[in-house]
Amino acid sequence: MERRPFAGRGSGARGKRKMVTTRRRLRKRWLWLLAPLLAAGFLLYVSIYYHADETARAALESDGAVTVSRTDYGWRFDGPAEEDALIFYPGAKVEEIAYAPLLHRIAAEGMDVCLVEMPFRLAVLAPNRADRVMETEEYANWYIGGHSLGGAVAANYASDHGEKLRGLVLLASYATHPLDPGLQVLLVVGSEDGVVNRAKLEAGMQYLPADAVFYTIPGGNHAQFGSYGPQRGDGEARIAPEEQWAETAAVLARLPERAA
Repeated sequence: MERRPFAGRGSGARGKRKMVTTRRRLRKRWLWLLAPLLAAGFLLYVSIYYHADETARAALESDGAVTVSRTDYGWRFDGPAEEDALIFYPGAKVEEIAYAPLLHRIAAEGMDVCLVEMPFRLAVLAPNRADRVMETEEYANWYIGGHSLGGAVAANYASDHGEKLRGLVLLASYATHPLDPGLQVLLVVGSEDGVVNRAKLEAGMQYLPADAVFYTIPGGNHAQFGSYGPQRGDGEARIAPEEQWAETAAVLARLPERAA
């Protein structure tokens, strides 16, 4: 009778280890193949964004009331304010300077503005960029805010760093985490906004301080907080962009008065 070698536990364990090693190698090969495709897909995604129009670019010019300057974090709109400043996070996939007309008006009304330039125009990729602003500029009272997704990211920052801030400004945006009850919060939305998620907007109200101000601009929409043209899914505005900017700046200017 022919004898066959006995396959003991050692050979079985070696077989299992070999299978595991093979699987790991296959996973690595797939990752190497997928990585360039994922990177290309991401770059294609972020390459399509809303561009600032000529009105926005014109608002980057300084005038008698506001000095606009380029900084390492983005742009600074320096008006008559000495102690109050707003750190502004732009909406997702929107060229940051598209908000220049609004921010220019806010600075003229009495609150300087630090407009933050985000990597790939996505605030979620640099949620703590406000730290750099506060390390660069010197103001006694800091406010943070933003438009759409930029506002949501700013709200998360305020939730984690409330001790550094005097207030929060949400433009067509909402909070997703509890905020310090001592924070001055302003939420502004256009009546014709077709982009903001109304269910999340309503759900986010529970996280705001009891004295938070919710302000609706009659006839305003989502895109007109900036100056980058129509936005997909948005409602049609019944007022001019200039009216929406002016009304937003006017209501925001009252925040320091409430905090005093």
